[in-house]
Amino acid sequence: MLQRIQTIWTFLAVLAAVFLFITGQDVDLTGSFPAIDAACVVLVLIGVLSIFSFNNRKRQILLNTISMIINALLIGVLLYWLLNLSGGIQFPEKGIEPFFPLMAIICLLIANRYIKKDERLVKSVDRLR
Repeated sequence: MLQRIQTIWTFLAVLAAVFLFITGQDVDLTGSFPAIDAACVVLVLIGVLSIFSFNNRKRQILLNTISMIINALLIGVLLYWLLNLSGGIQFPEKGIEPFFPLMAIICLLIANRYIKKDERLVKSVDRLR
């Protein structure tokens, strides 16, 4: 069911990956690290697959966990990029890029919490039958 709260949190994590992709295009981030584009595409695909696998909650948790690991790796790559970046007028938004994967990790943690809550609810209803 697509109207669940965990779907909204997963969708917000997908939006964070899209915003990272768009921001990376603006500051020529992908020229130095082309793997960031690939990671953003993978994150979007995993997020969409997680959203549409609402019948299998264990798969959703697994996909969200994989997405969190990829986002954590992205934070490391982006911090490395920021530390090696020369500051100045050309990059006034320096420092915004690692915020998107961090926001995605937080959203996915909240989504996993609600998925586990649904799983406990389904198990408790099954016990009553």
